[in-house]
Amino acid sequence: MTSHIAIVGAGIVGLSHAVAALDAGYRVTVIEQDSRAVLASIRNFGHVCTSVQAGEVGELAREANPLWRSLAERTGIEARVSGTLAVARSAAEEAVLVELAEQKDAAEGELLTAGQVADQLRLATPGEIRSGILLAGDLTANPRTVVADLARWIADHERGEVRFGTTLFGVREGQHLTLETSRGKIAADRVIIAAGHLVGRLFPDLAGDVRECVLQMARVRAPHDMGLGPAVLSGTSMLRYGAFAGPAQDALREETERLRPELLEIGANVMFTQQPDGTLLVGDSHDYFDAAPPFLDERWSDLLLADAAALLGTDMLEVIERWQGIYASSSERELLREEPIPGVSVVTVTTGIGMTIGPALGARTIASF
Repeated sequence: MTSHIAIVGAGIVGLSHAVAALDAGYRVTVIEQDSRAVLASIRNFGHVCTSVQAGEVGELAREANPLWRSLAERTGIEARVSGTLAVARSAAEEAVLVELAEQKDAAEGELLTAGQVADQLRLATPGEIRSGILLAGDLTANPRTVVADLARWIADHERGEVRFGTTLFGVREGQHLTLETSRGKIAADRVIIAAGHLVGRLFPDLAGDVRECVLQMARVRAPHDMGLGPAVLSGTSMLRYGAFAGPAQDALREETERLRPELLEIGANVMFTQQPDGTLLVGDSHDYFDAAPPFLDERWSDLLLADAAALLGTDMLEVIERWQGIYASSSERELLREEPIPGVSVVTVTTGIGMTIGPALGARTIASF
């Protein structure tokens, strides 16, 4: 009989594992405690930022890029090759982009003049923009629809099943692994736990220093007709992603500490993605808790929106929605991958880039069985 894999968590990481398992010929059951995905996988930019990652997650990101393209073709999810545009507004930021361009060939990263950046953003004038780099291979997905559409695709598969509103209480060993859930028992040959920042509720000792990182984000109306262009990163983004690392990044951090310390105070990554309905997903800030409070700080939102507005050459942005993003975070590792019980794999992305590397992480896990 076909081996059965049970997956706990219907976020992008769990669903990516489900797709990889179906592709490998397994029978798959996904369970999710909520009636639909409501946590990290829908509260993000939808940015598949392959080109700005480094190290092991950089390798995973590069593996994930073609998998995302395949998913879009096979499943009809809202994901497009948008590219990423990193914009420099100071000499220090420009130096970071020059260093990055030296590491990439012309097809991977093209340096742009201020005028070319303005054309990409459909700005009348460049304003304070000095230059940019276009990283053409990256994708942008619609985080509001992607996980729901993937879950439907899995549920419609002849070997797939998705059970929402089903909470895992524990896994019992025996001839088969048995998941004890709020809706009865599920027997499986392998179990994958993709519970994100909730992993500590199931395996508190295993979770270690995994905490909840919370973000402040907003959906705004584009200040002018921007078409459907690239995801946009700013100078604060250059301080967060591994591919920007180097002497120029160090100099930029010193400059930001001197001139814009309030952005570092809130862990700002001022960026946005462009959505098909003409809105922009704008953010974000970063703060860390064992149990995150739900309250948003309006001052933090004002700082993020003001900087994004300045980049776009406008005085203010019209906010349609605000929300608190959340993801698992660790200061010790970028990925949590453990097997606490034989046949049970715990997989959590602890850097906030589950949307970027999820498909590759799923493919690697399934290939290891």
